[in-house]
Amino acid sequence: MPLRLPDRLPAIDLLKHENIFVMDTTRAHAQDIRPLRIVILNLMPLKITTETDLIRLLSNTPLQIDVNFMKLRSHTPKNTPIEHMMMFYRDFDSMRDERFDGMIITGAPVEQMAFEEVSYWPEMVDIFQWARTHVTSTLYICWAAQAGLYYYYGVPKYPLPQKMFGIYEQHVLQPLMPIFRGFDDTFMMPQSRHTEVHADDILARPELQLIAESPASGPSIVMARGGREFFITGHLEYAPGTLDTEYRRDLGIRSDVGLPRHYYVDDNPELGPRVTWRAHANLFYSNWINYYVYQETPYDINAIR
Repeated sequence: MPLRLPDRLPAIDLLKHENIFVMDTTRAHAQDIRPLRIVILNLMPLKITTETDLIRLLSNTPLQIDVNFMKLRSHTPKNTPIEHMMMFYRDFDSMRDERFDGMIITGAPVEQMAFEEVSYWPEMVDIFQWARTHVTSTLYICWAAQAGLYYYYGVPKYPLPQKMFGIYEQHVLQPLMPIFRGFDDTFMMPQSRHTEVHADDILARPELQLIAESPASGPSIVMARGGREFFITGHLEYAPGTLDTEYRRDLGIRSDVGLPRHYYVDDNPELGPRVTWRAHANLFYSNWINYYVYQETPYDINAIR
């Protein structure tokens, strides 16, 4: 089954060129089944790029998925046309009475600020509280992972002397968990962040399970509430060229950003990236949808608690 997307969303045409089967809302109304409802709170600056990255991964499932986009009332994006936001996004306030089978909260370019100093932190707190009772399973990515671990469990973040930037090998710590079904013992994950969480702080909280980590980049996936919450410190959703774009953007501008590690062929930007994480990224999102959303969510979506 395809993803069900809003009519005229730019990602539709982009993904059709990749032979990914998507359908717009008009066509989907003709199918008499209950699709899974997934909401994406997209806090990344380049929203159309992030939409496409996430939709590409969500499409790798036989289930029909109704994708919704949430925005913050307390923050106005600077890098996405206002027409796009008005057409495809809704404020959290207009969605707070709805329930969703799954939710994805992305990273945000505010990680070097204290959480309480972020202008939209009060609204994020409202969303964190709401997700606990209105969503079956939520993925928190990068800054959102650190923010969720801090808000729910008191796990602090720590500044890094230099940006964690590149592709890092991760070790699966709980190989029998459904989220890792089909995984190898190790997998690769893009990292792009200036702060980190520590394994000792996570392990000190019995409610949290550290299920994947890296000797070089630290904790990578933390699970809570039996899979109702996943905190992912990196970016499995990144497209092959995303780190290259970030590197060339920051080159000569930031002194704390170097060549992304384990990314370019022979560490040569002119040779392009060697893609080593996409297969596991697709598998991770498919396992999440199947085992932690589809098989756990009630048929009556209003029964989500």
